[in-house]
Amino acid sequence: MTATEAAREAPGDGAAFCADLVRTRDFLRYASTLFVPGPERRALLAIYAFNAEISRVHEQVSQPLPGEIRMQWWTDMLAGSEHGGVEGNPVAAELLAAIRKHRLPVSPLSRLVEEHQFDLYNDPMPSLAALKGYLDATDSALFTLAARVMARPSDGIDHLARHAGLALGMAEVIATFGHDAARQQLFLPLQLLQQHGSSKEEVFAGRPTPNIRAAIDQLAREAQRHLETALALLADVPGEVRPVFLPLAQVRRELNRAARADTNPFAPRPASRLRILWTLWRAAHGRQFGS
Repeated sequence: MTATEAAREAPGDGAAFCADLVRTRDFLRYASTLFVPGPERRALLAIYAFNAEISRVHEQVSQPLPGEIRMQWWTDMLAGSEHGGVEGNPVAAELLAAIRKHRLPVSPLSRLVEEHQFDLYNDPMPSLAALKGYLDATDSALFTLAARVMARPSDGIDHLARHAGLALGMAEVIATFGHDAARQQLFLPLQLLQQHGSSKEEVFAGRPTPNIRAAIDQLAREAQRHLETALALLADVPGEVRPVFLPLAQVRRELNRAARADTNPFAPRPASRLRILWTLWRAAHGRQFGS
């Protein structure tokens, strides 16, 4: 069911639709919003629902062109070129309301759409620098936008958001490595694979090798460095912003698990929703994420 079709079935309930979409597609971010006051939570869910819609386009099409068309619709909507369906699309309606209420910049949202066009093709992520650019425009941008809902922007918050997005995004690359490989997609930088004597063909064969493991371990170490920097920066931002960064508590758990020698990168074991909730609840009541 498309967003527009769902809106026709449940008119006027865009906030509930966004909450359900994020809960289904991005439970970690959904769980983090449970520690945010109601008005701000609605805006966060609108941003995360928009991200969920864009992130799943590549799963809904079999060829790049239909995906490009879907993404162009969002680009036009953000540019104000309304060409039908905005009022009937609960995610678009909620996102526009959040942009107006919290004076969110549109350019990072448009760039997020542009970066996710990479997902529509089977080109491998070429380098670590390219992956960082991709994550800056996606995961880091989401942290930055969410933080702007909670407090006035600052260089300190933006610095934290960048490192947080890099840590979370790299952890996601590792977590979805097997799923992506089955789809003939490679977000683990080809540069790292080649440095360790591996190749995309070896990845797409679907069998773990020491070379693949070495490349993943290198990316995990890079993610860990960004995570440590982000966690250190939390102390320097306003308390009301810190719940936005609660997903980092789960990232820490995921990176620790990925570091285990017996972990098969092609057969990840995603954390249960209960475990995620428990991890975030403990973090929210600790000193690091509390106010």
